[in-house]
Amino acid sequence: MNFEDFSLTKETLRALSEMGFEEPTPIQAQVIPKIMNGHDIIGQALTGTGKTAAFGIPIIERCSKKIKPIALVLEPTRELAMQVSQEINRIGKYRKVHALPIYGGKSIEMQIRAINQGVDIIVGTPGRVIDHLDRGTLLLDTISFVVIDEADEMLNMGFIEDVESIIKKTPLNRQTMLFSATMPQPVIDIAKSHMRSPEKVKVNTKDVVVPKISQVFYEVRESEKINALKRLLDVENPELAIVFCHTKKEVDEVSMQLQETGFNAAPLHGDFTQAHRDEVMNKFRKGKLDVLVATDVAARGLDIQNVTHVINYSIPQNPESYIHRIGRTARAGKSGIAITLVRPMEYRTLRLIEKTAKTRIDKKALPSDRDVFAARSKSIAKDIAEIVDSGRHNLYMPLIKQLSESCGGHELAAAALFAAYGDIQDIESHDKPEYVRLFLTIGRKDKIQVADILKSIASEANIPYGKIGKIDVLDKFTFIEVPEELADKVIRSVDKMIMSGRKVRIEKAKEREQEEARIPAKSQNKKKPAGR
Repeated sequence: MNFEDFSLTKETLRALSEMGFEEPTPIQAQVIPKIMNGHDIIGQALTGTGKTAAFGIPIIERCSKKIKPIALVLEPTRELAMQVSQEINRIGKYRKVHALPIYGGKSIEMQIRAINQGVDIIVGTPGRVIDHLDRGTLLLDTISFVVIDEADEMLNMGFIEDVESIIKKTPLNRQTMLFSATMPQPVIDIAKSHMRSPEKVKVNTKDVVVPKISQVFYEVRESEKINALKRLLDVENPELAIVFCHTKKEVDEVSMQLQETGFNAAPLHGDFTQAHRDEVMNKFRKGKLDVLVATDVAARGLDIQNVTHVINYSIPQNPESYIHRIGRTARAGKSGIAITLVRPMEYRTLRLIEKTAKTRIDKKALPSDRDVFAARSKSIAKDIAEIVDSGRHNLYMPLIKQLSESCGGHELAAAALFAAYGDIQDIESHDKPEYVRLFLTIGRKDKIQVADILKSIASEANIPYGKIGKIDVLDKFTFIEVPEELADKVIRSVDKMIMSGRKVRIEKAKEREQEEARIPAKSQNKKKPAGR
């Protein structure tokens, strides 16, 4: 089945094509025709199965310039509200459909202005939607579609009563869609009370995160990621691997560095022409490329059966992306490996992915130099065995006999290998920089965050984020690690700059200051005995 089979407008089909959607997922194939035919829907499916497009596409098709808003989508969290509205806006791009996310923690006045300007679809959290209803800044009498997304999560977070009170303010002739990973009794009760003969669609949740995918992560600094990737590709020796990056620029850089090291890799992202993308994909399918480096959008809908490894060079920005990515491996009943490179500051995102996808991602240590050497040696041995079997080496036999008169057989073979493969122990393309520790006169009590410090130093000193090492924010001061050759530049650039409303001093950390940082906070806060 293709999206063309749903009789969608050319504008929607164009947007789906640009997003990389090639064929509908199981839930899309079942849900879209039912919604288009006017049925209420109960969909049992996890995040990551494509349900946003399943309800978003038919709603977008029914949007009218005269009726605003036409749909209300309820989400349990601000992150999901933002994510769902962004996807709906991408799908509705050429039909000029606008979805507005409304949630707490953002200026309600800005949301009121956006609503007054006219939006087609409201995507909101129950609490903020009720705020607007109570203020009279949002009216639901024009609503034709109501979507209750992640209903079981709404229940867990205590939003079910809010959801019911919102539904009661919508027209009785609306079309209602409810999606939930599980179906506890309160969710079933909502369906019975507020839906009309709903059609039930169920996607096997066990198939979302495939049991045959081995999921692991490696902790790395930003500056170490490319070498970590090379090590993993050497040791894992994938048949076919997809490496996912966040941006087109990152795709180009990673692909180029892999190519320069000898990996058979190619980039894939939206800046390439369709003809070029097709050429790259055909090479990848036929095994003429070993590694495809791609963005999420470029790799959507790919169905290549022999992908053995998916590597998240950049951790996915949400659980749905993670599930989409790792689903590119373990196709057609085969097993696969999903690897994620995680910076220390990204642990929270990793745990959110585990929780939402209901999976476990195990931590592993990066391969050692010895592991890489053993893997490369094994690959060389395989190459040589194939050459001997084919007899292609025979033309060198006269030269070997001549050379064997001046050196032994083992020496001769080792020298030949060195000539062919170089120094396979030269694993890192450059030495790791020596880091020095700097001391900043600002800390938690100044309401400063790690991200604020990182951004300030990178922009003020004009150095890449990846060059900055570990940041320890304590109560009254902060320690930060930078490469030794950049320390003076950072000090010159950052000293006396304003952070969090106060002037900050920075200098190389002294032993006394580092010793103070090791003293527990309670000890630091104790009053000195009288007389001292």
